[in-house]
Amino acid sequence: MLKDESMKTLFTAAINAAIRAGAKIMEVYESGDFHIKAKSDLTPLTLADTLAHDEIKSYLAVTRIPVISEEGRSIDYDERSSWDLFWMVDPLDGTDEFINRTSDFTVNIALIQNGYPTLGIVFAPAHRRIYFAAKERGSYRKTDVLPDINANFDYQEMIENSIKLPITTNNDRLTVVTSRLHISPDTSDYVNELKKQHHDIIVIRRGSSLKMCMLAVGKADIYPRLDTTWEWDTAASQIIAEEAGFSVHSFDDNMRLSYNKENMQNPWFVCKKY
Repeated sequence: MLKDESMKTLFTAAINAAIRAGAKIMEVYESGDFHIKAKSDLTPLTLADTLAHDEIKSYLAVTRIPVISEEGRSIDYDERSSWDLFWMVDPLDGTDEFINRTSDFTVNIALIQNGYPTLGIVFAPAHRRIYFAAKERGSYRKTDVLPDINANFDYQEMIENSIKLPITTNNDRLTVVTSRLHISPDTSDYVNELKKQHHDIIVIRRGSSLKMCMLAVGKADIYPRLDTTWEWDTAASQIIAEEAGFSVHSFDDNMRLSYNKENMQNPWFVCKKY
């Protein structure tokens, strides 16, 4: 585990990088000129993705810790397999949500240590909310956080002005959260089975990493994702959910999601209360 001072230094770098990247994203969002292109896998890439990636990579360079980013170059497994500490970044999680102007998009930055997230930041710039967690130090949420290209928060300032998660506990009805735009038939089948098992159930559809953050806050009980996701989609929100009392385990073998696999696609998974 990282020493306390090292964790605080890295936390400060990550949180300011996320807020600065959020400022770049909102500049493009408000301009309406997204410069949409198709990547090799046919998923969309916008100017906001690129600008946020560049801002994060530049700001985190001072930490001298390698970065794996969705929008960065592909790094051979032979090179990264020896990394026991690295940043896992999704500069704009929820690009489809961004394009559709739903506001449910985030900046995700996680620090991976020995294959698992040890620190995570999720910034929702359109909502002006930031969620963060560190291993064995709890999860937090801060509201009214303006996207700011000159963000310069320090660790103590952020902790003192944030609320520890979870905030509420949903005891009345089972609340399930699913993707707003990408819900697979298998996920739908899983939710339908839950409906058979529970007399009263609520299904909420949200975008990006905000789904796991909803659980961490206490506004949902379970998030099934029986569909394709990638390591950068889940790393930051996983530690936020875990530190708030939830597990993030694969659907097939109930193993905790791990990172820096040769194939960086996640297995199907379910996030729920321990």
